[in-house]
This record gives sequence, structure tokens and C-alpha cells, in this order.
Amino acid sequence: MTNETTNETTNETTNEEAEAAEKVMTEENWNELLKAVFHNGIVALKMSFSDVEGQVLNLDTYGPVFVYRVKDNENADYYCGFFLRELAGRFQSGNSPEIWMASFFHEMMKTKGGNTMPKPLASEEEAKAVVDNVLVPMCISAVTEEFAPEQVHAGLAWNEEHGPVFEAGFPAVTEGNNVCAIPLHLLLTHLQLNRDPSELLVQGMYKIREEHGME
Repeated sequence: MTNETTNETTNETTNEEAEAAEKVMTEENWNELLKAVFHNGIVALKMSFSDVEGQVLNLDTYGPVFVYRVKDNENADYYCGFFLRELAGRFQSGNSPEIWMASFFHEMMKTKGGNTMPKPLASEEEAKAVVDNVLVPMCISAVTEEFAPEQVHAGLAWNEEHGPVFEAGFPAVTEGNNVCAIPLHLLLTHLQLNRDPSELLVQGMYKIREEHGME
């Protein structure tokens, strides 16, 4: 199989990239960028929700992330996090960022009662348990259902550059790129931000179908 590791699907940025950008910019300009992106997120979400709050967190691997909380009509809280680069890219492109951001909350609101941000994983053992018991079954189920009845390959693998990955692809494709592989730490981070990690895999697999004229 030809294995293509996807690490840019959601325009996430690593902490090393964030630190490099910060060095190029002055500290004042960097702080202004974070403040502007955060503010734009609040404004975008207030187009759909009346009660919006947020905060900026710094993840060891991915740098700044923006976590927002909105309330539904029943006063229940819903939380979701976004990476710096994906938000900045959306706002710069003008590609309906307010609709895109709100869509995550509308999807979560299909489950009544609100949600909370998952607690940070305290140890490797805890992270492994989440991967084995939550992340892997969720991703396998999602890609299998999305492309049924077509046969798909889905499961854990090892990538020399990125380490442990979850890969998914189409056994029927025998030439060229036929596997989408996402680093486990990126999928786990999406899960910790109340984002659906399987969406990265589904997007990657649709890209494979497009490349091979399967649509």
C-alpha cells in the first residue's frame, strides 16, 4: 500500500510552528494576532448564539487553541475548541467562518443537556485507554458507515516520521495513494477539543476517491 500521512487536514499548527511564527513577529504583534482571532471568534458565534464566552489555551504540541462556550435555548452549555491556523485561515478567506464555527455547536446540540471540555489526559496509560476504548472504535465505525457497502481498511499503524497513526483506505485501490494516515496525537487532540476526529479520516478518504476518479 502507498501510505500518505495527513497532518494538515484541518490546518492545525504544531507548537514548533507557532513558536517560529512568534519569533518572526514581535511579542506585541503576536499577542495582537491572538486577541484579534479570539475576538473574531466571539463575533462570529454571536451571529448564531446570544450567550458566548471563550478562552485561549496553549497546548504543548499545537500551541494556541481557542475554546468557546455557547448556550442553547434551554440554557445548557456547549464547548468546542479550534486551532489558531484554521480560525485565522477561515477569517482571512472570508469563507463563511460564522456558519462553519456555528455548525460544530449545532451538531453537538443534537444531544440535549450540554457538554463539558474533557479533562486533560493525566498519563500515557489514560491516553492509551481513551485511544483503545473510544478513539479507535469511533473512527472505525465512522469510516465503515460513511463508505458502506464498499470495503474499507481501517486501524492503527506506525509511520516512521509521525509515529503511531490511524490509517484508513480502500483495498480496491491498488495503485498510487490508497491510504489516509492521521497521527494519533492529532486525532486525540480533536477529541479533547470536542471535535469529531473521524472527520479528518473521512475527508482524507474522499480525497483519495477524487484522486482515483471513484466519485
